[in-house]
Amino acid sequence: MNVETEQEKGQITKPKARQKWVWARSAKECAYLAAFVALVIGGQVALSPIPGVEIVTVLFVSYAFVFGISRGMIASTAFSLLRQLVFPFSPPVLILYLVYYNFLTATFGFFGRIVKRPLVCLWWLTVAACLCTACFTMLDNLVTPWWLGFSERAKEAYVYASLSFMIPQIICTAITMGVLFYPLQRVFRLIKKGLR
Repeated sequence: MNVETEQEKGQITKPKARQKWVWARSAKECAYLAAFVALVIGGQVALSPIPGVEIVTVLFVSYAFVFGISRGMIASTAFSLLRQLVFPFSPPVLILYLVYYNFLTATFGFFGRIVKRPLVCLWWLTVAACLCTACFTMLDNLVTPWWLGFSERAKEAYVYASLSFMIPQIICTAITMGVLFYPLQRVFRLIKKGLR
């Protein structure tokens, strides 16, 4: 009878200890996520006065590359929703950000699974990030005119005007990926070790 009681106690304490560990890990994960989203929003706010210059892409690319698809998509969704509190609310921008940044983080989360030597693969990761940046502008050229009900002539003018923003953004993405991707993914790998 005494042995059964000890076994029952062991079974009760182990799940409680595990539950406590899971809660601590979840809290730590939420704190990392919140800090990352705050960093991304802060970076966007700081660089928003300069057209075509942004750091959001390289941050999301390196974060998703290290943390994976699901964590990357949670971060991109949180960012897309929370930035609406900082900048004026805009339904087309919300749709654009939700679709694009989830696509971006899913893509680079997948790349993070298959790429074992990021420095060697940096050139094609940079090309992929630049292509994604071009897709951002093209997606905006679909979403904004559709949401706002532009005429055919207004749609055409919007597309031509967007090219003057797309080219500097692609150049900025190429530079930030070349300079910041490798150090950022190393930092995120150290942070990820803290979750274990």
